[in-house]
Amino acid sequence: MFCINVGKFERIGRVILGLLIFYMGVLHPMEARLWGFIGLVPVITGILGWCPLYLPLKINTNK
Repeated sequence: MFCINVGKFERIGRVILGLLIFYMGVLHPMEARLWGFIGLVPVITGILGWCPLYLPLKINTNK
């Protein structure tokens, strides 16, 4: 369905960084609840291997 445009190492980095951001949102739910939701974006794009922002910018890190 989607063309994979995120490379292997970037996908791993996105998932790790996203989980860290999400975890910070879980640790401080009152002050940083939004961070929990923001952290899901890199996790989802890392798992799918597809970044919608890369399409208009014509970026492809998947070699």
